[in-house]
Amino acid sequence: MSRNVGVIGLGAMGFGVARSLRRAGFRVHACDLREEVLQAFVAEGGMGCATPAELGAQCDVVVTVVVNAEQTEAVLFGEQGAVAAMKKGSVVIASATVPPEFAIQLGKRIEAAGLQMLDAPLSGGAARAASGEMTMMTSGPAQAYAGCQDVLIAMAGKVYRLGATHGAGSKVKIINQLLAGVHIAVAAEAMALGLREGVDPKALYEVITNSAGNSWMFENRVPHILNGDYTPLSAVDIFVKDLGLVLDTARRSKFPLPLSAAAHQMFMMASTAGHGGEDDSAVIKIFPGIDVPAAK
Repeated sequence: MSRNVGVIGLGAMGFGVARSLRRAGFRVHACDLREEVLQAFVAEGGMGCATPAELGAQCDVVVTVVVNAEQTEAVLFGEQGAVAAMKKGSVVIASATVPPEFAIQLGKRIEAAGLQMLDAPLSGGAARAASGEMTMMTSGPAQAYAGCQDVLIAMAGKVYRLGATHGAGSKVKIINQLLAGVHIAVAAEAMALGLREGVDPKALYEVITNSAGNSWMFENRVPHILNGDYTPLSAVDIFVKDLGLVLDTARRSKFPLPLSAAAHQMFMMASTAGHGGEDDSAVIKIFPGIDVPAAK
């Protein structure tokens, strides 16, 4: 396989995506503002690009794995953006978590430039990104899928096709983030109560992960708390943003989301207290007087 594929954004997910594509045999070009991260990918055999435009000019498919709508706008349409440099008929796989309305308008603008787009948010975390086993929530026209099906197969274990209209993938991702954020917040609340009541935290974790109260987020995030390791895999501020998008989406149709609103406030409290850049499990730090013995 000799196809040129670009990845813009080498964060925890993007670096894994780039590695998965290289492992599948693609010639992978990458762009990231952090020179040290870009050079680390080059050292593995990837190709580094100084700007999104340089990357776009060389690639048939460009995957944007950035943080939000603003960064998506910048790397695609900003100064030295990729879209203006891409060949007609090429495909943009837009994978940031963004408002559905933004995804709809982005699709129209990309198509007006003679390109194709998939609205394609990701889920699964850094480990699944690196192993090519992510879940992708995608929507877009058949022509866009036809132009990047091999890339999708290399990136993800499950690719859900949610319709021909841009925005459908982003709507499903927003709902996924509602659940993810609420589950992390309630996992932190449960562990905080257990600690306040003097329950052995490791025993509590063992019991819950083998009982009906378990969730994927509880099982995945509570070990960070037990180890006192808040190195960010997904940061508190990500859920400030994503639960904000959830609430904004619901507000437009005056739809109540009381649990999402409470969880959003918990992440906001953690961020305001200075924990925004820490792992999202650091939301437990909002509870007063909570100490994790294993973290000492």
